[in-house]
Amino acid sequence: MIALIMAGGVGTRFWPLSRQTNPKQFLNIISKESMIQMTVKRLYPKIKFEDIYVVTAGSQAELTKKHLPELPSVNIIIEPFGMNTAPCIALSAQYLARKYDKHEKMIVLPADHLIALNDDFLASLDIGEDAAETDNLVTFGIKPNYPATGYGYIEAGKEIDNNKFTVIQFKEKPNLETAEQFINSGNFFWNSGMFMWKIETILNAFKAYLPKVAEVLEKIDKRWNKDGLSADISPEYALMPKIPVDIGIMEQAEKRVVIPVDYGWSDVGSWKALYDIASKDKNNNVINCDNQTIDSCNNYVNSKKFVALIGIENLVVVESDDALLIVQKDRSEDVKNIVEKLKMDKKEKLL
Repeated sequence: MIALIMAGGVGTRFWPLSRQTNPKQFLNIISKESMIQMTVKRLYPKIKFEDIYVVTAGSQAELTKKHLPELPSVNIIIEPFGMNTAPCIALSAQYLARKYDKHEKMIVLPADHLIALNDDFLASLDIGEDAAETDNLVTFGIKPNYPATGYGYIEAGKEIDNNKFTVIQFKEKPNLETAEQFINSGNFFWNSGMFMWKIETILNAFKAYLPKVAEVLEKIDKRWNKDGLSADISPEYALMPKIPVDIGIMEQAEKRVVIPVDYGWSDVGSWKALYDIASKDKNNNVINCDNQTIDSCNNYVNSKKFVALIGIENLVVVESDDALLIVQKDRSEDVKNIVEKLKMDKKEKLL
C-alpha cells in the first residue's frame, strides 16, 4: 500500500500561529511532534517509509524536508500552486502511476488531523484495502458524537460485509436541525476526507467524471516524459478546475464504499476544536503558559507571557511574535475572515 499525505494548505483558521511560511501541519500544537510528523508516524508499521508520499506546494517543499528528513526527495510531489483536492490527488495519482503497478492501493490522508486510537486506524486500512480490491472508491466515515454543522456527512446504505457499506449520498455541511436529524437516523457519518482506492481506479474516475482533469494530466505526463519529473508544470496545472474530490468524483461515482470508524478522530480545524480535545484544568480552561485565574472558565490561551484572567469565559487568546488574537471561542471558525482582511489590506508580514 502507498500513502499519500496532502500537506499543501495554509490553515488560516489557526492564525496567528499558522502562517504561509509555517502552516498548521508543521506546528507542534498537539504534541512535541508536528502534525505532519504525527501523520507519518501513525502509518507505521503498515506502510514502509519509502512508500509514503507527501504532496505539497513548492513553497513548502523545504519545510517538508526539514520535518521529514528521512523522506526521499522523490517522495515529495510538488503542486505548483493550490488548486483544491481533486487536482492535487489527480496529479499525485499520475505521478505514482509512473512508479508503481496501477493496481496498487493508495490511502489518501490530510496532514493535519488527529487520530487517538492508532491500532484501530491501522485495522480500518485493512478493511479499506479489501474494499478497494474490487475497484471501489473507499471513504472513511467518522461515527458522529454530536450534531456537528462544520463537517460534511456521508449517508450509508446497506452493509456489504465486514463493516463496509454502500454510499447513498454525500451531504454538505448542514444546519443544526438537519445535523440532529442525521444523528438520529443512525446511518450518517462525518466525512473525514480520508480515501482509499487503486491508482488505476481513481485515474479512471477522473476520466469518467472530471474529463478536464484527465486532459490536463495527459499534458503533464507528456511534459514529464520530455523534461523529467522535476519539470515546471505550472502552465499545464493552471488549467485544472479548482474543485474538491468529494464534489468532483465521490458525489458522482457509482462504486463507492464507506467504512464507519470511531478512533478518536478530529480534523483540529479551529482553535475551538483544539480546545475540545485538549486536557483542561478544574475550571475547564486550557492555558499553555504560566498563569493565574479568578472566576474564569472555558477559555483557551496560548501565550509566551504570564497571563492573568479575571471574570473571563469562552474566549480564545493566542499570541505570536507579532500578533494577538482574541475571539469568542464559538466564533473561532471566523479567524479565517481576519486572514482574508489582512490579504485585502496587503499586510503581507502578518500572513
